[in-house]
Amino acid sequence: MNFDNKIAVITGAAAGIGRATADLFAARGARILAIDRDADGLSALADRGMATLCADVTDSDLPEAVAGKIAPMGGPLSILVNNAGIGGGGRMLETSDDDLRRHFEVNVVGLFRLARFAVGEMKAAGGGSIVNVASIYAEVGATGSAGYSASKGAVAALTRQMATDYGHDGIRVNAVAPGLIETPLTAERIRTEAWRHSIFVKQCPLQRVGQPDDVARAIAFLASDEAEFISGETLRVDGGWAMGRFPRENQA
Repeated sequence: MNFDNKIAVITGAAAGIGRATADLFAARGARILAIDRDADGLSALADRGMATLCADVTDSDLPEAVAGKIAPMGGPLSILVNNAGIGGGGRMLETSDDDLRRHFEVNVVGLFRLARFAVGEMKAAGGGSIVNVASIYAEVGATGSAGYSASKGAVAALTRQMATDYGHDGIRVNAVAPGLIETPLTAERIRTEAWRHSIFVKQCPLQRVGQPDDVARAIAFLASDEAEFISGETLRVDGGWAMGRFPRENQA
């Protein structure tokens, strides 16, 4: 999985899965444009030689700003990792129209807009790879996350649609579906909420919480030439949790 001199755009790159992905891609030779709203987090990446763009994925002018950033990097856009997103939410009766719109604006419309730009760039260059970050909640019923689950389901569907439409242009589009991953946003809840540990660790065949590097390695595989005959897939990165939620002998 060598990314020597390939230009990779990664959203939500300042922390968590995005940061781990940016670090891994850079270690394997990619030239990174890291995008995030967190200026301080981006500063740390800039100190390591990455190009950065402090922006919100809901900004309709983001594709134009990205084009301006990658133009002097000396090559075509090869890889897009759509990682930025928001979680949280509640059950349907607790979810307002505005809550639902916000989840879709960030998790779907922002992703769509940047992917549309990337497809145009990649078609002109003869191909490329897009990896979207969906969620295991796009595949299983999850309580208390109506807007999040619906929006991530849309991400998985959009992944298949783009793969179908643009495969003949040499563009592969895949997604990862992380389970519970320990990031700055989830670490405190994992530590303090016993029910979360019971559901996501005891009911997980691998018996642990995922780490950002677990997802980053999956993203790198899907983006790389090692996966050159894989497109339209959503790869679960959940330690087997989604298929392992059933009573087992000697389960403590």
